[in-house]
Amino acid sequence: MPFYYPIKQAALNKPLILPIVSAANVSQLAADLLIESLSLQHIGTFDPGYFIPMAGGRENDEAGISTACELFGSDDVNLIVMQQRSPTLKARKQEFVDELLAFIQKSGFTSVTFLSGVDLSNRTDAQMMTPFYQISPSNSPPFPGLADLQFPQPPVPFIPGGGLTRRILSSLPSSWPIPTVSLLQFVLEGDNKADAQMLASVVAQVGSFHALIKQWKQPTSWSAGLFGTPHDQTLYG
Repeated sequence: MPFYYPIKQAALNKPLILPIVSAANVSQLAADLLIESLSLQHIGTFDPGYFIPMAGGRENDEAGISTACELFGSDDVNLIVMQQRSPTLKARKQEFVDELLAFIQKSGFTSVTFLSGVDLSNRTDAQMMTPFYQISPSNSPPFPGLADLQFPQPPVPFIPGGGLTRRILSSLPSSWPIPTVSLLQFVLEGDNKADAQMLASVVAQVGSFHALIKQWKQPTSWSAGLFGTPHDQTLYG
């Protein structure tokens, strides 16, 4: 199977939002909100061989199954969202990163925004003033939409709980031609729906598409199984 398999024709020369499996899954939850609120459709699937196997039902009773990593878009919205639902296999991390960066460059995306959660308990004194910070790689062109944000911009540091974030940013080639930024949010594990909406709002502001979202919509799966189904009370007498 190729790294990416399109299931419908769709233009990819748009900004890409890419959540990284990381602390509290806040980036995946933010991607869920973007997909649902903008009515994005499933347009392609990534090779599941790179990820811990998983499969599940689709949102809104759509036919088919959800797999580990998929792409979403719409002809009416100038945005593409990748959703990764399962961690990358340890033995294939660098291979996945290399294939991912090659896919991004070959597909003609106009910009890339990586989203990550960071372990709140590892925050330094200098990071106490904001729940967010950004990393703008020095080897990528300036990212549009960041001028109005006042988040700290450190070099690529150790990112506790950040998953593949540091590996991806460190793997960008010196001639990377696509405007790229990583937005990171400090979070603790728990009910992170509010954190996800905050992150999604920042993404919408950075991407200048906040006017398209009148109200944030939660996927139906959040109410059915975000934290698992309730325990059968008969188990406890």
